Amino acid sequence: MASRFLRDEGVLVLVADHSITMCGKRTCVHIAHNAEWIGPCRYPGTVKSEKNSGADASTGDHYVKSAEKTLSVLLAFTSDDPRLTVTQVAEATSLTRAAARRFLLTLVDLGYLSSDGTQFSLTPRVLDIGAGFLAGLDLPKVAQPHLNRLANDLDESATLSILDEDDIVYIARATAPRLHTVTVNLGNRLPAWATSMGRILVSELPPTDRQAFLDRTEISTFTDRTVSSREELGRELERIREQGWCLVSQELDEGLRGLAVPVRRGDTTLAALNVSLHTSHLRGLSIEDDVVPRLQAVAASIAEDFGGRSQ
Repeated sequence: MASRFLRDEGVLVLVADHSITMCGKRTCVHIAHNAEWIGPCRYPGTVKSEKNSGADASTGDHYVKSAEKTLSVLLAFTSDDPRLTVTQVAEATSLTRAAARRFLLTLVDLGYLSSDGTQFSLTPRVLDIGAGFLAGLDLPKVAQPHLNRLANDLDESATLSILDEDDIVYIARATAPRLHTVTVNLGNRLPAWATSMGRILVSELPPTDRQAFLDRTEISTFTDRTVSSREELGRELERIREQGWCLVSQELDEGLRGLAVPVRRGDTTLAALNVSLHTSHLRGLSIEDDVVPRLQAVAASIAEDFGGRSQ
Protein backbone atom coordinates (compact mmCIF):
# COMPACT_ATOMS: atom_id res chain seq x y z
CA MET A 1 0.00 0.00 0.00
CA ALA A 2 2.86 2.36 0.80
CA SER A 3 4.24 1.99 -2.68
CA ARG A 4 0.87 2.90 -4.15
CA PHE A 5 0.82 6.11 -2.14
CA LEU A 6 4.41 6.72 -3.22
CA ARG A 7 3.48 6.46 -6.86
CA ASP A 8 0.42 8.68 -6.59
CA GLU A 9 1.65 11.37 -4.21
CA GLY A 10 5.17 11.36 -5.64
CA VAL A 11 6.65 11.28 -9.10
CA LEU A 12 6.52 7.61 -10.03
CA VAL A 13 2.94 7.11 -11.12
CA LEU A 14 2.87 4.30 -13.67
CA VAL A 15 -0.72 4.13 -14.78
CA ALA A 16 -2.71 4.44 -17.99
CA ASP A 17 -4.94 6.89 -19.80
CA HIS A 18 -7.56 9.33 -18.54
CA SER A 19 -10.35 8.04 -16.37
CA ILE A 20 -13.22 9.46 -14.40
CA THR A 21 -14.90 8.57 -11.17
CA MET A 22 -18.62 8.50 -10.54
CA CYS A 23 -19.50 8.45 -6.86
CA GLY A 24 -22.64 7.84 -4.90
CA LYS A 25 -23.21 7.84 -1.16
CA ARG A 26 -21.28 4.64 -0.53
CA THR A 27 -20.09 3.43 -3.90
CA CYS A 28 -17.70 4.64 -6.55
CA VAL A 29 -17.22 3.67 -10.17
CA HIS A 30 -13.87 4.16 -11.86
CA ILE A 31 -14.04 4.30 -15.66
CA ALA A 32 -10.96 4.68 -17.84
CA HIS A 33 -10.84 5.95 -21.40
CA ASN A 34 -8.71 2.97 -22.34
CA ALA A 35 -11.55 0.71 -21.12
CA GLU A 36 -9.50 -0.58 -18.21
CA TRP A 37 -11.49 -0.81 -15.00
CA ILE A 38 -9.66 1.09 -12.30
CA GLY A 39 -11.41 -0.22 -9.07
CA PRO A 40 -11.59 -1.87 -6.73
CA CYS A 41 -14.69 -0.48 -5.06
CA ARG A 42 -14.55 0.36 -1.39
CA TYR A 43 -18.10 -0.79 -0.80
CA PRO A 44 -19.18 -3.87 -2.73
CA GLY A 45 -22.82 -3.43 -1.79
CA THR A 46 -23.94 -5.94 0.81
CA VAL A 47 -27.69 -6.17 0.45
CA LYS A 48 -30.37 -8.33 2.05
CA SER A 49 -33.69 -7.04 0.87
CA GLU A 50 -35.34 -4.83 -1.70
CA LYS A 51 -37.16 -3.12 1.15
CA ASN A 52 -35.70 0.03 2.61
CA SER A 53 -35.98 -1.35 6.17
CA GLY A 54 -32.53 -2.90 5.80
CA ALA A 55 -30.86 0.24 4.43
CA ASP A 56 -28.72 2.73 6.31
CA ALA A 57 -30.35 5.40 8.40
CA SER A 58 -28.93 7.87 5.88
CA THR A 59 -31.12 6.46 3.10
CA GLY A 60 -34.78 7.29 2.60
CA ASP A 61 -37.90 5.70 1.18
CA HIS A 62 -36.64 6.57 -2.29
CA TYR A 63 -33.71 4.15 -1.97
CA VAL A 64 -33.76 1.46 -4.70
CA LYS A 65 -31.79 -1.60 -3.64
CA SER A 66 -31.74 -3.06 -7.14
CA ALA A 67 -29.78 -0.01 -8.32
CA GLU A 68 -27.28 -0.59 -5.51
CA LYS A 69 -26.99 -4.25 -6.48
CA THR A 70 -26.41 -3.39 -10.13
CA LEU A 71 -23.58 -1.02 -9.24
CA SER A 72 -22.08 -3.55 -6.83
CA VAL A 73 -21.96 -6.13 -9.62
CA LEU A 74 -20.21 -3.70 -11.97
CA LEU A 75 -17.80 -2.66 -9.23
CA ALA A 76 -16.82 -6.28 -8.59
CA PHE A 77 -14.73 -6.12 -11.78
CA THR A 78 -11.32 -4.57 -11.15
CA SER A 79 -7.93 -4.35 -12.84
CA ASP A 80 -6.86 -7.28 -10.63
CA ASP A 81 -10.01 -9.29 -11.41
CA PRO A 82 -11.19 -8.27 -14.90
CA ARG A 83 -12.89 -11.63 -15.56
CA LEU A 84 -15.20 -13.20 -12.98
CA THR A 85 -17.50 -16.19 -12.69
CA VAL A 86 -21.01 -16.08 -11.23
CA THR A 87 -19.71 -17.52 -7.97
CA GLN A 88 -16.96 -14.92 -7.69
CA VAL A 89 -19.39 -12.07 -8.29
CA ALA A 90 -21.78 -13.51 -5.72
CA GLU A 91 -18.99 -13.63 -3.14
CA ALA A 92 -17.80 -10.09 -3.94
CA THR A 93 -21.28 -8.57 -3.68
CA SER A 94 -22.87 -10.74 -0.96
CA LEU A 95 -25.63 -11.66 -3.37
CA THR A 96 -26.94 -15.15 -3.76
CA ARG A 97 -25.53 -17.05 -6.72
CA ALA A 98 -28.94 -17.02 -8.43
CA ALA A 99 -29.33 -13.27 -7.96
CA ALA A 100 -25.79 -12.59 -9.17
CA ARG A 101 -26.44 -14.66 -12.28
CA ARG A 102 -29.60 -12.67 -13.09
CA PHE A 103 -27.81 -9.35 -12.73
CA LEU A 104 -24.87 -10.53 -14.82
CA LEU A 105 -27.05 -11.83 -17.65
CA THR A 106 -29.11 -8.63 -17.63
CA LEU A 107 -25.93 -6.55 -17.94
CA VAL A 108 -24.83 -8.80 -20.81
CA ASP A 109 -28.17 -8.18 -22.54
CA LEU A 110 -27.70 -4.43 -22.04
CA GLY A 111 -24.19 -4.57 -23.48
CA TYR A 112 -22.22 -3.61 -20.36
CA LEU A 113 -20.75 -7.08 -19.87
CA SER A 114 -19.62 -9.87 -22.17
CA SER A 115 -19.46 -13.58 -21.39
CA ASP A 116 -17.73 -16.63 -22.78
CA GLY A 117 -20.25 -18.87 -21.04
CA THR A 118 -18.27 -19.19 -17.83
CA GLN A 119 -16.63 -15.86 -17.10
CA PHE A 120 -17.89 -12.31 -17.46
CA SER A 121 -15.97 -9.10 -18.23
CA LEU A 122 -16.71 -5.42 -18.75
CA THR A 123 -17.23 -3.97 -22.23
CA PRO A 124 -16.31 -0.49 -23.46
CA ARG A 125 -19.95 0.46 -23.12
CA VAL A 126 -19.42 1.10 -19.41
CA LEU A 127 -17.68 4.31 -20.52
CA ASP A 128 -21.11 5.67 -21.49
CA ILE A 129 -22.04 5.81 -17.80
CA GLY A 130 -19.56 8.60 -17.10
CA ALA A 131 -19.42 10.38 -20.44
CA GLY A 132 -21.82 13.15 -19.41
CA PHE A 133 -20.00 13.72 -16.12
CA LEU A 134 -16.65 14.04 -17.84
CA ALA A 135 -18.01 16.42 -20.45
CA GLY A 136 -19.42 18.68 -17.75
CA LEU A 137 -16.20 19.09 -15.77
CA ASP A 138 -15.21 22.67 -16.57
CA LEU A 139 -12.67 23.17 -13.78
CA PRO A 140 -10.15 20.61 -15.13
CA LYS A 141 -10.35 22.20 -18.58
CA VAL A 142 -9.66 25.62 -17.10
CA ALA A 143 -6.86 24.32 -14.88
CA GLN A 144 -4.97 22.17 -17.39
CA PRO A 145 -2.96 24.94 -19.14
CA HIS A 146 -1.94 26.30 -15.73
CA LEU A 147 -0.87 22.85 -14.56
CA ASN A 148 1.17 22.36 -17.73
CA ARG A 149 3.03 25.63 -17.19
CA LEU A 150 3.62 24.87 -13.51
CA ALA A 151 4.97 21.40 -14.27
CA ASN A 152 7.33 22.85 -16.88
CA ASP A 153 8.40 25.65 -14.56
CA LEU A 154 9.29 23.39 -11.63
CA ASP A 155 10.02 20.20 -13.58
CA GLU A 156 7.68 18.44 -11.16
CA SER A 157 4.24 16.87 -11.63
CA ALA A 158 1.27 19.11 -10.83
CA THR A 159 -2.17 17.83 -9.84
CA LEU A 160 -5.64 19.19 -9.13
CA SER A 161 -7.98 17.21 -6.89
CA ILE A 162 -11.30 17.48 -5.09
CA LEU A 163 -12.56 15.98 -1.83
CA ASP A 164 -15.12 13.18 -1.95
CA GLU A 165 -16.06 12.08 1.56
CA ASP A 166 -12.81 10.65 2.99
CA ASP A 167 -10.85 10.50 -0.28
CA ILE A 168 -9.33 12.90 -2.74
CA VAL A 169 -10.08 12.40 -6.44
CA TYR A 170 -7.67 13.50 -9.19
CA ILE A 171 -9.45 15.68 -11.76
CA ALA A 172 -6.47 17.16 -13.67
CA ARG A 173 -2.77 16.39 -13.93
CA ALA A 174 0.38 17.55 -15.69
CA THR A 175 3.45 15.33 -15.58
CA ALA A 176 6.97 16.59 -15.04
CA PRO A 177 8.79 16.95 -18.39
CA ARG A 178 11.56 14.62 -17.20
CA LEU A 179 8.97 11.83 -16.78
CA HIS A 180 8.11 11.46 -20.45
CA THR A 181 6.30 8.12 -20.22
CA VAL A 182 4.38 8.71 -17.00
CA THR A 183 0.68 9.51 -16.97
CA VAL A 184 -1.96 9.28 -14.25
CA ASN A 185 -5.58 8.22 -14.15
CA LEU A 186 -7.99 11.06 -13.70
CA GLY A 187 -10.39 9.77 -11.10
CA ASN A 188 -7.65 8.10 -9.09
CA ARG A 189 -8.55 8.10 -5.38
CA LEU A 190 -6.35 8.35 -2.28
CA PRO A 191 -7.16 8.63 1.44
CA ALA A 192 -7.40 12.33 2.22
CA TRP A 193 -5.57 12.08 5.55
CA ALA A 194 -2.40 10.75 3.92
CA THR A 195 -1.87 13.38 1.20
CA SER A 196 -1.09 17.08 1.07
CA MET A 197 -4.13 17.76 -1.13
CA GLY A 198 -6.41 15.85 1.19
CA ARG A 199 -5.16 17.60 4.29
CA ILE A 200 -5.52 21.07 2.78
CA LEU A 201 -9.08 20.27 1.68
CA VAL A 202 -10.05 18.77 5.04
CA SER A 203 -8.52 21.75 6.85
CA GLU A 204 -10.89 24.00 4.90
CA LEU A 205 -13.97 22.16 6.22
CA PRO A 206 -16.14 23.58 9.01
CA PRO A 207 -14.96 22.45 12.49
CA THR A 208 -17.78 19.91 12.96
CA ASP A 209 -17.11 18.29 9.58
CA ARG A 210 -13.38 18.29 10.23
CA GLN A 211 -13.88 16.54 13.58
CA ALA A 212 -16.22 14.00 12.00
CA PHE A 213 -13.53 13.25 9.43
CA LEU A 214 -10.95 12.71 12.19
CA ASP A 215 -13.31 10.41 14.08
CA ARG A 216 -13.65 8.19 10.98
CA THR A 217 -9.97 8.16 10.04
CA GLU A 218 -7.79 5.11 10.60
CA ILE A 219 -4.09 6.01 10.70
CA SER A 220 -1.53 3.70 9.04
CA THR A 221 2.22 4.08 9.51
CA PHE A 222 4.39 4.13 6.39
CA THR A 223 7.61 5.77 7.63
CA ASP A 224 8.85 7.03 10.98
CA ARG A 225 7.65 10.50 9.87
CA THR A 226 4.00 9.49 9.36
CA VAL A 227 1.53 11.11 11.76
CA SER A 228 0.98 8.61 14.54
CA SER A 229 -2.52 9.40 15.79
CA ARG A 230 -5.78 11.21 15.10
CA GLU A 231 -4.81 13.77 17.72
CA GLU A 232 -1.56 14.55 15.93
CA LEU A 233 -3.40 14.73 12.60
CA GLY A 234 -5.94 17.11 14.15
CA ARG A 235 -3.18 19.43 15.33
CA GLU A 236 -1.60 19.27 11.87
CA LEU A 237 -4.91 20.22 10.23
CA GLU A 238 -5.22 23.23 12.52
CA ARG A 239 -1.71 24.35 11.62
CA ILE A 240 -2.42 23.87 7.90
CA ARG A 241 -5.61 25.90 8.16
CA GLU A 242 -3.73 28.77 9.79
CA GLN A 243 -0.82 28.86 7.33
CA GLY A 244 -2.89 28.21 4.19
CA TRP A 245 -0.72 25.49 2.64
CA CYS A 246 0.31 21.92 3.39
CA LEU A 247 3.54 20.00 3.06
CA VAL A 248 3.51 16.23 3.56
CA SER A 249 7.21 15.47 3.86
CA GLN A 250 8.42 11.90 3.58
CA GLU A 251 5.41 10.49 5.46
CA LEU A 252 4.54 8.06 2.67
CA ASP A 253 8.07 7.20 1.54
CA GLU A 254 11.55 8.52 2.15
CA GLY A 255 12.60 11.31 -0.20
CA LEU A 256 9.12 12.28 -1.41
CA ARG A 257 7.18 15.41 -0.56
CA GLY A 258 3.75 16.63 -1.57
CA LEU A 259 2.98 20.37 -1.39
CA ALA A 260 -0.58 21.67 -1.76
CA VAL A 261 -2.56 24.92 -1.63
CA PRO A 262 -6.32 25.50 -1.89
CA VAL A 263 -7.99 26.84 -5.03
CA ARG A 264 -10.69 29.21 -3.82
CA ARG A 265 -13.44 31.15 -5.51
CA GLY A 266 -14.51 33.73 -2.98
CA ASP A 267 -15.23 31.84 0.23
CA THR A 268 -15.66 28.53 -1.58
CA THR A 269 -12.81 26.01 -1.82
CA LEU A 270 -13.00 24.51 -5.31
CA ALA A 271 -10.07 22.10 -5.24
CA ALA A 272 -6.51 21.54 -4.09
CA LEU A 273 -3.44 22.21 -6.22
CA ASN A 274 -0.38 20.06 -5.61
CA VAL A 275 3.16 19.56 -6.80
CA SER A 276 5.14 16.41 -6.04
CA LEU A 277 8.62 17.34 -4.84
CA HIS A 278 11.56 14.97 -4.68
CA THR A 279 14.24 16.13 -2.26
CA SER A 280 16.93 15.75 -4.95
CA HIS A 281 15.14 18.02 -7.46
CA LEU A 282 14.65 21.25 -5.50
CA ARG A 283 17.75 22.89 -7.00
CA GLY A 284 18.25 25.14 -3.99
CA LEU A 285 14.67 26.43 -3.95
CA SER A 286 13.01 27.20 -0.64
CA ILE A 287 9.63 25.49 -0.34
CA GLU A 288 8.06 28.23 1.78
CA ASP A 289 9.70 31.23 0.09
CA ASP A 290 9.81 30.04 -3.54
CA VAL A 291 7.50 27.13 -4.28
CA VAL A 292 4.49 28.01 -2.10
CA PRO A 293 4.10 31.52 -3.64
CA ARG A 294 4.23 29.98 -7.14
CA LEU A 295 1.49 27.50 -6.27
CA GLN A 296 -0.64 30.21 -4.70
CA ALA A 297 -0.27 32.37 -7.81
CA VAL A 298 -1.28 29.47 -10.05
CA ALA A 299 -4.23 28.67 -7.77
CA ALA A 300 -5.36 32.29 -8.00
CA SER A 301 -5.09 32.21 -11.79
CA ILE A 302 -7.14 29.01 -11.99
CA ALA A 303 -9.83 30.49 -9.75
CA GLU A 304 -9.90 33.74 -11.73
CA ASP A 305 -10.21 31.92 -15.06
CA PHE A 306 -12.93 29.74 -13.58
CA GLY A 307 -14.91 32.78 -12.50
CA GLY A 308 -13.60 34.19 -9.26
CA ARG A 309 -10.48 35.26 -7.43
CA SER A 310 -8.60 33.15 -4.89
CA GLN A 311 -8.64 34.77 -1.46
